[in-house]
Amino acid sequence: MSPQLLHSGKVREVYADGDDIILVASDRMSVYDVILPTPIPDKGAILTQLSLWWFEQIKDVVPNHIISGTDVPPEWAGRAVRCKKLTMVPVECIARGYLAGLGLQEYRRDGAISGLALPEGLVEASKLPAPVFTPTTKATEGHDEFMTFDEVVAQQGADLSDRLRELTLAVYTRGAQIAARSGVIIADTKLEFGIDAAGELVLGDEVLTPDSSRFWPANTWAPGGPQQSWDKQFVRDWSLASGWDKTYPGPEIPAQIVEKTRALYVDVYERITGNRW
Repeated sequence: MSPQLLHSGKVREVYADGDDIILVASDRMSVYDVILPTPIPDKGAILTQLSLWWFEQIKDVVPNHIISGTDVPPEWAGRAVRCKKLTMVPVECIARGYLAGLGLQEYRRDGAISGLALPEGLVEASKLPAPVFTPTTKATEGHDEFMTFDEVVAQQGADLSDRLRELTLAVYTRGAQIAARSGVIIADTKLEFGIDAAGELVLGDEVLTPDSSRFWPANTWAPGGPQQSWDKQFVRDWSLASGWDKTYPGPEIPAQIVEKTRALYVDVYERITGNRW
C-alpha cells in the first residue's frame, strides 16, 4: 500500500506509511507565509540533508523523530525522511541570539520580545546578552503572533513549557557553537516539538536550516544594519524590493535570483557540514 497524503504545507508534504510518517521536502519557497510560484532547484534535498546532519550532532541534547533518512520511496530519495508519528505542540519555539527580523520590530516598538525586556540601545544585528526564548503562535491561517512565556504556560502547562524553553535554548546554543567553527553565525532559529507514542517530548520537522534560521558570515558581521545572509532572507529582501505587498499571489522569482538562492543554500550546507554538495 502506497503512502497516504495527510497534509500539504508550504514546503513539506506529510504522508502516512503504516505506523510511520514520511516527511517530503519540496523545492517550494515560502516567504511572508505565501508560497512563491517559482521553485528553487535542490532546495528540498538540501534542507533534508542538512537537517539529518544536525539531528545527528544534537542527538545527545534532545531526542528526535527520525527513523531513517534512506528508507523512503525511491522517487523521494534525498528529500524525504521516515519518522515517528508525533502529536505536535502548537507553539513555534524560537531562540534568538541576535536582534533581527520580527524580533527587531518588536524590540523597537516595546523594548522587549515576547514580553522579555531587553537592554536599551540595541541596534539591528546586535548580539544579545544571552540567547532568549521568544515563542510564537503556530497559525494555520494568517501570521504567527508573539507569545509571552506565561501565555505558553497557560496553553501547555508549566512543566512542558519549561522543557520547551530549556530544549530550544540548548539546541540553539549547541548549534551556534558548531556553526561558529565554520565562520557561521546563527542569529536565530525556529524549532518544532511533538509528543511521541511513549509520551516523550521530541524534536520534529527540520532543524537549523536556511528556511528555519538566519545564517550570517561571522567575518562580515557588523551591528547597525542588515547582514549578508545564507538563508531565505535574500528572497524576502528581493520580494519586497520588487514592490510585492506580501499578499497572494507572490511574484515569479527571476532566474538570477533562483540561481543565487540555490548557491547560498549549497554554500551554507557545505560550510557547516564540511561535505561537498
